[in-house]
Order: sequence, then C-alpha cells, then structure tokens
Amino acid sequence: MFDIRYSTGFTLVELLVVIAIIALLLSILMPALGKARSLSKRLVCANNLRQIDLAVRLYLDSNNDIYPCGQDPVSDDPNNPYWLWMGRGWRRLVEPYLGGNIDANNPSVLFCPEDTSPQEKYESTSYSYSMAFYHSQEQIDGIKDTRYTYDIPGQPSMAAESIPQISTNVARPAGKIIIGEWLSNHWRIKEKDNGWWDWEGCCNYLFVDGQVCFLKATDIREANDEKPNPNLTVGGIKGIDWPP
Repeated sequence: MFDIRYSTGFTLVELLVVIAIIALLLSILMPALGKARSLSKRLVCANNLRQIDLAVRLYLDSNNDIYPCGQDPVSDDPNNPYWLWMGRGWRRLVEPYLGGNIDANNPSVLFCPEDTSPQEKYESTSYSYSMAFYHSQEQIDGIKDTRYTYDIPGQPSMAAESIPQISTNVARPAGKIIIGEWLSNHWRIKEKDNGWWDWEGCCNYLFVDGQVCFLKATDIREANDEKPNPNLTVGGIKGIDWPP
C-alpha cells in the first residue's frame, strides 16, 4: 500500500494572498481609525469647554453675576507679560471652581488633547476668553486693529482699563462666544496658525448659553478688526459671533 501524506499547512502563495488581504484591509481601516481617534479627542475638547462653562457659572454665582475681570496685563512678571483673555491669564480666576492647583504641569480641562503647542508657550492652556466680557461695548467697538488687544512697544492698549460686565448685558447668549480654542487643533492649518486672527481652520467654541459648537473660522462673523475674532465682536458683549 502507498503511504500518502497530505500537508495541512498553507502554501507560500496562500500566505501571500492572506497578507495582501490584511494589508488591503488595514489601508482601508487606518484612515477611518485615525478619524475616529481625532473625533474622540475633539469630543474630549468639547467636554472640557462644558466643564469650563460650569466653572464660569459658579464664578458668576459667587461674584454677583459679574464676569471674570482684571486689569491687563495680568501677569506678575514684567518680562513675561500676558493678558486676561489669554488662557494663562483667565485661568487663575476660574481655578478655584475647577478643583484648584492648576498650572502648566497640571492643566486640568484647560488643555485640548490635540493641542501640540510647547508647554512653555501658553503654559498648557488651549482656550481663550473673549475680552468683550471685561470691556464695554464702546471700548470694543473702538478697537479696529488686532494689535490693540494687547500692548505693543510705544503704544499702550486702547482698552487698557477693564470694565466689569454683568451677565444681563449679554443680548444674544446663543450667539456670543465667551471662550474657545485659540488654535485650530482639530483641523490643521498648513501654514502658520494665527488663532482667532486667522480665517482658516476650525475650532470648538463655547457660547454664553452653554452650547459648544465646532465651527469653521469662516462661519464666525467679521469682528471690528476684520477677523473672526470673538475678542472684538461688533457690539461687544451685546454683539453676536455666530451664525454669520
């Protein structure tokens, strides 16, 4: 009798076919997985803003419905000046309502998971606060140049004196941005990202009524400096940033 043995392994051709199929599936799935990861981080960022909204509301409850206010520049170090509307500026005012002990090494919800900025640049803060909430409508409408939202050499800010704003001054809570991502973290800009001073990109924005929207810069109404800049909303705290 003949002793015929059959091999139960794969042939080289079969292995190559399986590998090719797996490679094809990965090439199809990887972009989708990348998008899913990006979306999840964008949702984490949106949730950060919702928690910040709660902190701001607690601040209002404790301060007679007056929004966070301070005299610019708010930094103690004259060699490192920064303004209240910058993330590292308004952070100290809401810190007690976010658990306290927030700094560059422990940013809490003030840092977006897709923000690639070096820690030392913005002290691990990703969100800016509209200066329309601590300046009068007349001050905001009087600023026609972005440079005057902060001091420049030889020219003090045109809105140097901060004026506390009360929550009842907000005319359109569903249309006025109070806090938002400074950079387009979830929709990368190929060239330099100029934040709220850029007509490119997309950001998560928190509105006064508590809604968080992911909007293109081109969706934001043109501000007094001709940019999509919630700092200089036409009409100030009584104005509207969105819809266009």
